[in-house]
Amino acid sequence: MRSRAGAEFASEAVAAPVVSRASAVGIGLRTPHYVELLERERCADWLEAHSENYFGDGGFDLHVLTRLRERYPVSLHGVGLGLGSVAGYETQHLAKLAQLVRRVEPFLVSEHLCWGATGGRAFNDLLPLPLSREALELMVSRVGVMQDALQQQVLIENIASYARFAGDDYDEAGFLNALAQRSGCAILLDVNNLYVNQINHGVDAMAQIDALAPRDVREIHLAGHLREGDFAIDHHGAHVADEVWALYERALRHCGEVPTLIEWDTDIPALDVLLAEAQRARVRSGGGKRVGVA
Repeated sequence: MRSRAGAEFASEAVAAPVVSRASAVGIGLRTPHYVELLERERCADWLEAHSENYFGDGGFDLHVLTRLRERYPVSLHGVGLGLGSVAGYETQHLAKLAQLVRRVEPFLVSEHLCWGATGGRAFNDLLPLPLSREALELMVSRVGVMQDALQQQVLIENIASYARFAGDDYDEAGFLNALAQRSGCAILLDVNNLYVNQINHGVDAMAQIDALAPRDVREIHLAGHLREGDFAIDHHGAHVADEVWALYERALRHCGEVPTLIEWDTDIPALDVLLAEAQRARVRSGGGKRVGVA
């Protein structure tokens, strides 16, 4: 059974302007690019902001986001709620997110399939859940609470991981499909994370893409990673790898055109480097024309 939030908000449109094309490609809003984005004509299809950076009641960060919101559709991507933490999460965190959603009116809101706190301590990391029936029950409940609080559907993202639990009841795709079906949430497919998990755990990334329910995939993330011997680290600090581009094209064939984001969070390059990476995704997704170019 879907949660009340999923039933009510899965098809409800948000009042704010949204991206104009399914193949739209966005970039992450990062501090080094604030001034240039404010001064330039619109140069990306949309912007993704990390929610927690804008929880204050004022300040320069929120001022920039509010100004840019006048020109760009914005998505809010959470990195700190830790929905899967057994001991629970801070209700004040969710309240601040709800306040930000009302202020910004994002066209998408997303969080991660992870946990991040126990024993009163937060680890400031995206830690993997066991893909068990018990974890699914917990996530269905938590996503329902989140969607009720925000009054809209949320997207849940698969994460890169460096350890796996024995005796999982689901693979990643199966868990995400079940979560979407039961809670009414949608899926944020991080293609780079699938590839990192393929390197680290031997998971068949293409098979995982093919197993996802296409109707539930509403956004795709692309990023760079770091290879360290036989392992891969999801560091978001490099160009998208050729192998990840190939998986992206597979995802587009399977899921159809959905908004895509280029993530680059460490060793952040010049804005034009990021925009060029977004253009590569735009060409592959069928968008073709660069934003701001006639």
